[in-house]
Amino acid sequence: MTTSLATPAPWEERERRRRRRDALTSWALLAPTLVLIALLVGYPGVTMIWQSFTDYQVRNKIQGTAPEIVGLDNYVALMTQSDFPEVVARTIGIMVVTTALVMAGGVLVAILMTKLATGMRIAVSVGLLLAWAIPPLTATVVWGFIFDTQYGLVNWALNTLTGTQNWHNHSWLINPWTFFLVLTIIVVWGAIPFVAFTTYAALGQVPAETLEAAQLDGAAGRKRFWYVVFPAIRPVLGGLLILQIIWNMKLFTQVYALQSRGGIAADTNVLPVYLFRQGIGDFGATSAIGVVMVIIMLALSWYNIRLMLREDKG
Repeated sequence: MTTSLATPAPWEERERRRRRRDALTSWALLAPTLVLIALLVGYPGVTMIWQSFTDYQVRNKIQGTAPEIVGLDNYVALMTQSDFPEVVARTIGIMVVTTALVMAGGVLVAILMTKLATGMRIAVSVGLLLAWAIPPLTATVVWGFIFDTQYGLVNWALNTLTGTQNWHNHSWLINPWTFFLVLTIIVVWGAIPFVAFTTYAALGQVPAETLEAAQLDGAAGRKRFWYVVFPAIRPVLGGLLILQIIWNMKLFTQVYALQSRGGIAADTNVLPVYLFRQGIGDFGATSAIGVVMVIIMLALSWYNIRLMLREDKG
């Protein structure tokens, strides 16, 4: 009697072996991905954190000498620099504005695409694909010509509309506020297609029966969106929001290209460009800036990440 209770039943043993085999198979399939993540993300991340606590510079690499541990000196020097808090505030401000406009514009375009006829929907899709396919540097150059001081289309249009020459030789990039206006246009124009296509695909997964039932219950279009459509696509919008926060915190190409066309770097730097200009070869100081950037992005994205994980568990 005791032996029969201690010995597992045959089906239990088979189930245990199956689970063990499935676990080993899953880990075997995940192993290449985990190795790539460790090599491409883990190792550089750990190296950056370690270097941020040292005085590692190019001379150490050339001479083959080990850097000295300086503790928090790089972070203290960074936080006490007069321009760093301004650069952080500027970066977050640009991120908030561009992310809000991209998300709102992308969702509105996606909703519009659901209402268009097939021909118009194809035309809008092609236009979005063209805008999305243009590399950021190329798009910045094109928009730079549009806002050019002497030959820009915007200055010509404003002179034509006002009947004056007040906008002749007007520089849009030398003033920080108009610089960021042009930057916002470039970023939003290039990022809306991704949000629009992704949201449009998510809208296609909302059950038509649910929308019809809400309409029969008397729910207007706005109420149907907020109480039926929005809850269904909220996980997708959450993922898009996290991506936009990260991408718009890492703006480099557009800012650097506009600065080279006439923007004042000291007044228009954002964190990635600031890191690049801060000290090429001073790996300790630049690593500290990188760590601060990662912390800010994680802090800004943490709420949405937790919300997505909670919905997945639910």
